[in-house]
Amino acid sequence: MTTSSASPTPPLQVTVWGENRHEKLEEHVARIYPQGMHTTIAEGIRENLGDACTVRTATLDDPEHGLTEEVLAGTDVLTWWGHAAHAEVSDEVVERVHRHVLSGMGLVVLHSGHWSKIFVKLMGTSCTLRWRNEHDRELVWTVDPTHPIARGVPHPIVVEEDEMYGEFFDIPAPDELVFVSSFTGGEVIRGGCTFRRGHGRIFYFSPGDQDYPVYHHKDIRRVIANGVQWARTDRPERGHPELLRYDTDDFFNGTSYSGPLR
Repeated sequence: MTTSSASPTPPLQVTVWGENRHEKLEEHVARIYPQGMHTTIAEGIRENLGDACTVRTATLDDPEHGLTEEVLAGTDVLTWWGHAAHAEVSDEVVERVHRHVLSGMGLVVLHSGHWSKIFVKLMGTSCTLRWRNEHDRELVWTVDPTHPIARGVPHPIVVEEDEMYGEFFDIPAPDELVFVSSFTGGEVIRGGCTFRRGHGRIFYFSPGDQDYPVYHHKDIRRVIANGVQWARTDRPERGHPELLRYDTDDFFNGTSYSGPLR
């Protein structure tokens, strides 16, 4: 009697995108992240996922911001950190990333990436919030302990110093709320949220201002790695949602339109 075994899951292909401007322009940030925040974030993902992932990095100043069609087609999950140069991100690249997310690429948006062109486009709101940068202690409270992104993290995660992000946070109601953060001044924010757009999964995680060593924190690194794992689609292949016409009794052979009806 022969037995069959399932094919092993191929390594998760992760691209960590970072603006990489503060590290170049501000000495105190360069001391915290001498190789750039993107490198530290990538190290945290490798540290937690090991051989189950392959991680590359890309930055704003790379050709096409390092997010070519080829790179995105080979990326299961993209992480995004930006802050000082949102406006410098090419609209063409944003459209490309948007199309890949709708087609099934996962997206993990970190901290001030809430105001990135790609996150605002996917959310359809202003994505504005309340903020203060005064060395607040942040407590990251798990509100859904059964969620895979919360696996293996303490309740709460204690971040000794971070920028304060607070409500009102102008985002759509999350599909799932995993974490809420509270701060020294009493403010709170929905700081760990999931969304689905098209065939893509999105996780927003708020901790991580450039002025503090948040991405060296082992529990923050664990959450990001969990988020990357969760955001991977379980669809067998990537495909953009299409408008298809089906004949009666034919469930399989849809015909797409070339454009809107006139």
